[in-house]
Amino acid sequence: MIDLMLTTDYDGCGKCWVGVRRLSRTTERTNSPEDQKDMILEAATDNGGHIIAWADDWEVSGATNPLDRPQFGPWLRGEMGPYDGIVGSAVDRIGRNQVDVLTTGYMMRDSGRAIITSGHTGPWDLYDEVDETRFSMDALGAQMEHRAIVRRNRNATKKMRESGRPKNKNSYGYKYVRLTPLGAVDHVALDEVAAEIIRDVAERILSDETGKITVNTEAVRLTKAGIPNPTDHRARLYGRPMKGLPWRGKVLKGILTSEAALGYLMHDGRPELDDEGHPKRLAEPLWDAATRSALIKKTAPKRNDAGRAPKGTALLLGIAFCGTCGHRLYLNAVSRNSNGPASYTCRARVQGLPAAATCKPAPTMSVANLDALVETHFLKEIGDIPLYKRVYDPGTGHAARISELETDRKRLKDDRNAGLYDDADEADWYRRRYRAMTDEIRQLKALPDRPAKMYWQPLGKTVADQWRDAPDDVARRELLAAYDFRVVLHPRGSETRVWIHNLDPSAEDDARRASWEAHQLSIAEEADLRAQVEAEQHAERAREDQAADENAPGDEDREAEQHAERADADQAADQNPAPSDQDQALGTWTGRPDPDEQELTA
Repeated sequence: MIDLMLTTDYDGCGKCWVGVRRLSRTTERTNSPEDQKDMILEAATDNGGHIIAWADDWEVSGATNPLDRPQFGPWLRGEMGPYDGIVGSAVDRIGRNQVDVLTTGYMMRDSGRAIITSGHTGPWDLYDEVDETRFSMDALGAQMEHRAIVRRNRNATKKMRESGRPKNKNSYGYKYVRLTPLGAVDHVALDEVAAEIIRDVAERILSDETGKITVNTEAVRLTKAGIPNPTDHRARLYGRPMKGLPWRGKVLKGILTSEAALGYLMHDGRPELDDEGHPKRLAEPLWDAATRSALIKKTAPKRNDAGRAPKGTALLLGIAFCGTCGHRLYLNAVSRNSNGPASYTCRARVQGLPAAATCKPAPTMSVANLDALVETHFLKEIGDIPLYKRVYDPGTGHAARISELETDRKRLKDDRNAGLYDDADEADWYRRRYRAMTDEIRQLKALPDRPAKMYWQPLGKTVADQWRDAPDDVARRELLAAYDFRVVLHPRGSETRVWIHNLDPSAEDDARRASWEAHQLSIAEEADLRAQVEAEQHAERAREDQAADENAPGDEDREAEQHAERADADQAADQNPAPSDQDQALGTWTGRPDPDEQELTA
């Protein structure tokens, strides 16, 4: 796509026109923008005018009203300065709705501005009946073509949904697998690289208790780490150039909370259901439903009394506070006119905060010195204790599954009450489906349920190892926050220049070890209870099978039944003897025994 467009200044010649381009879908391989540009420049030259600006609307549907388009709309509303008309490659570039195109055309006509399109001789004269009719027919043709495209896409989407195949772009964490290059999608699989990245983000957000790790801070972290955002990651997968766009917190939250992360086939933001009323699953889930529910709760908007997460990368931002007024310290970076080192300082009095009116002189210390003091204290007090990682355990997920089944069952029941399953065949399907859901709910309720919780997991190394392995000060700051470090800086001359508070290392180590042991115990207890329940269910099925065998007829009964059947067959044969050859030849056989013979036999 061309970034440098050929334009000239507005000179009042009466033919200073705006080039109008539009495209519903832009890809790296399309030539449409360049083709439209060439056609517009040629049409402007043929009509003796020149282009003063371009109104390029990419990724804009033809059904959008021209007045509402982001680039073309301001020109129509008179917000962009003087111009004498517009030039487009075709009428459908103005729009694909006949009413909107005609309204735009009459607006241009009434304001004395020209409409020029490639392939039409001269400007469109909407005062002329022939030109007006042709302009209207071109607009109608564009509208009919748009509706045909919409109908074709809708039918294709419906067919893909019914067959359980994806039609939209792949969700982050997944990739489309094609058996041949540029072939149809064969199946969906986990994208190992993206899956590891997004799972790490989910784990960091769920394990955070400080309120300082959010979707926005994670978006900043991913951008600083040079991890491509979803659009660039998809471009790299397909060999297209990346744009270097940053991560956005809103996009990250959408990935974390979407049901697409459960491996479902999605349509309009909701999972597509199969014939049994369950979501269609295309691939292995990134996490289970219980984890998704926890992510929804964790990323929901809430008031953060601890204050927002610091934006800077300095080690002690959000951890160091003023010993005089109690406000947090800020980073006083090195300016162009100063050769001094960067320092931590209190700005509360300068900012006019009432509580800091007496904060004079404000405490200040260089970043290097204060960071070194805190690092020495941290490694001395905390460095030798075993390192633990806070982990989110989604539990068994039975409660979430039961809730999902109860929702599906209620929806099924509401549909039945609305009369959707009144036919005999549909009623039978409804009963079987409702009974299956009820049975599954009963079985899940019988199983032991381990609720979701957080626990500490040992990593087999010390905190000092983690400190040295940290990639930057932001990661080290998270480690300080995990042990509730708080640094208080007093002015020079104070009895205590720096005061550092942190959790009791031994008590914290004991608590984290106890958390890990309790988690292991709960896992073992759940396994024992599950084995007990499964044994009881197995015994119940065995009793049912035994009862069915006892009620079934035995060998003697079957022999008696077979003997009775043979006796009945013999009696029927005696009452209906086979015809003789003579009877068959003469045609005198009636199929009934002779009365005299029957009497004689009696």
